[in-house]
Parts: sequence; C-alpha cells; structure tokens
Amino acid sequence: MDIVQPAHQTTFETTPHPNIISAAECRTPTHIRTDPISYRAWWRARELVLLHGRSTMAFQILNIGMHLWFSPNYDAAVGYVSSGGFRVVAGAPIGEPTRLTEVVAAFEADARRHRQQVCYFGAQEYFLEMLTDRSPEAQLLLGAQPAWDPRSWPEIVKRKSSVRAQIARARNKHVSVMPWRPEQATNHSGLCRCLDEWLDGRGLPPMHFLVEPDTFDNLCDRRVYVAERDHHTVGFLIASPVPLRNGWLIEHMVRCGDAPNGTSELLLDAAMHHLNASGATYVTLGLSPLSQRANVSSQDQPIWLRWLLDATRSLGQRFYNFDGLDAFKAKFLPDYWEPLYAITSERRISPRTIYAIAGAFGGTSPFIFVSHGLLRAFGKETLQLGKRMIQVGSNA
Repeated sequence: MDIVQPAHQTTFETTPHPNIISAAECRTPTHIRTDPISYRAWWRARELVLLHGRSTMAFQILNIGMHLWFSPNYDAAVGYVSSGGFRVVAGAPIGEPTRLTEVVAAFEADARRHRQQVCYFGAQEYFLEMLTDRSPEAQLLLGAQPAWDPRSWPEIVKRKSSVRAQIARARNKHVSVMPWRPEQATNHSGLCRCLDEWLDGRGLPPMHFLVEPDTFDNLCDRRVYVAERDHHTVGFLIASPVPLRNGWLIEHMVRCGDAPNGTSELLLDAAMHHLNASGATYVTLGLSPLSQRANVSSQDQPIWLRWLLDATRSLGQRFYNFDGLDAFKAKFLPDYWEPLYAITSERRISPRTIYAIAGAFGGTSPFIFVSHGLLRAFGKETLQLGKRMIQVGSNA
C-alpha cells in the first residue's frame, strides 16, 4: 500500500472511537504489517471510513493495491490507483461532509503537482451535487446499483416465486448457510479453493481495483457467509460496511464449481435476514455496468463514446455478461436503483479517461489485459474441443 502524504506533514495521530475495533481485536492485513507507515496509515484510513464512509465503495479503499492520500491534518482520505496519467478514485473522498469541497481541491492540486488528472469512479449523486458549484465537470453514467432495505426482504421473497424455488432447490440439496467470524474465514483453504474455481470460470483474467478478489487477508469489519453441503464449501458471500448509510455492500457472491442450483439465492437470503436482524437498513449488490434501470438521462456524449459503450455491451458479452448480471440483480425486486458516475475535471470524457479506467481494473495496459483475455478464451475453447473429440472417439 502506497501512502501519499502532503510534503509538510510526516506523522499523524488516530483518535479513539467507541464504534471502532481496536488493533488487538482486528487482524491487520499481511501486506502492511511490516511497514510502520503503511500500518498506521491503514488504521487511520479505516477509522475515517467507519466515521465518515458514505460512498458505497468507501471501505474498498482499504483493499490491497490502493494508494492512500491524506489531507494535511489527516482528517480526510482518498483511495485511488494510478493509471494512464490519472488518479482513478474509489468513489469519493472520505471525511467530514462539510469539508469535502476543500478536500477535493487539495487532492486535485496534489495530483496536478504530480502531472496527473483525477477521475472519480463510482461517484454517487450526493458527490455529483457537491461538485455543481465548481466549473463544469465531465460525467459518464456508468450504470446503476440496486438497493434494498433488508426489512422488506421477506415480502420480496413471498412475491417472487422463482427466488423461492431456487432457495428451496438449494435446501433440498442439503445446502446450508452460516455466518463465519472474520478470523475463521481469513485465508481459509476451502474459501480460497472456491474463489479459484470461480475465477477460472470467468471470461476475463482476474480484475482488481473495486472488484479486487484478494480480500481473504483483510476481513476485518466485513461480514462473511459460507454455504456448505455435507461440510464441504460450495459458495460464499462477503459484505463490506457502508457506515453512514447503516448498510452493506455485497462485494462478492461466489459459487464453487460443484455448487447446486440456488446456492447464490440461498446465500443472499441468509445474508439479508442476518443483516436485517443486526439492524441494517441498506444493502446493495453494487454496480451493474451499463444498466439503465436508474432512469436518469446521461450527459450528451461524443459519438465515439456512444459507439464504444454500445460495442462494449454487444461485443463484450463473450467476456462479461452485462445483461445477464443486470437481470440477475433485478430479479430480486430492488426497492430502487441508484445511478453511478465517472466524474472528471475535463470538459468532456476523453479516450484517455476510458483507457485509465480500464487500466485501473485490469492492473495493466488494457491492450495487454484484453490480449490475456483472448488467450484465455482460446485456451478454454481448445480444451473443450479436445474433450468433445475424446468423447466422440470413445462413443465411436
């Protein structure tokens, strides 16, 4: 974890808070344990997230691979990755709401000093409204995220027969779901195996930034729900807190290769009931890319960008099923959908912005990432063809 500090400030203090777990009770991620600066910075960032985290993506600034920037008094933080000459920010700055405007100004000034531009990815409407007093910002509608008050979940299940059927299907296959303590789930071999199987079945190589799969070493404050069948892990769900909304973001909902149908629905059902019992009033499944379900009109975009988004939806299905993911989330009858944006200080979204965003998720040049995806797809198709030929030969 890289720490970006204002030049005139080299140390900082943390302020105890009754709702924050102490270092003795919460396992520090391995990748920062041996670095005193990273260690203290991670704990300060975590404290700020739990005090002021309003963005759905706030907690994810604590993930591996994030850079952390702090305001001069260390009363605000920004999590981002550097990509293509941009600082691609996870959601929005985190700090006292009345001071966010000056925090944005300080962060962007620091970026300019390092010859970088800024893109806020996954920004929500409260942050967009906060920026309206400044010069015009270029914005791109990324899609929408579904949201529920978990208190309404039992009624949703009653209304949705297909969801009830999937839950029953999993239970009939003797699948059960239980919450696990973070220390129980941390680097658990069964969960790691399940994640590896799931990632191996994806069309693209593992992505990072806001979809970082490597969270088993950083489960402090997260909720973990594990699906088992005959004491064998068949799936899991990980949720991270959204403190100022008294809610949770479902970060990962993963089925192992041998998971019975209905495992995902059973995981979500168990999580909703458990989060409701714990007093939560907000749950989201996160961004559904390119979704139009928030019913908001996007800014007039240049022709090349409209063409790129259309091509991504139609041609990218081989690697990422946008429509399938959107339909899966919609079938649970969300209470509402929230629009999510990419916001930059440019007059218009540029190709460089799109390149930087793609690089942030891929962790490398988008061209290299796509090449790896094509090679991965070719390898899988070749393997499947070989299996079919062997099967035909054995039946001849």
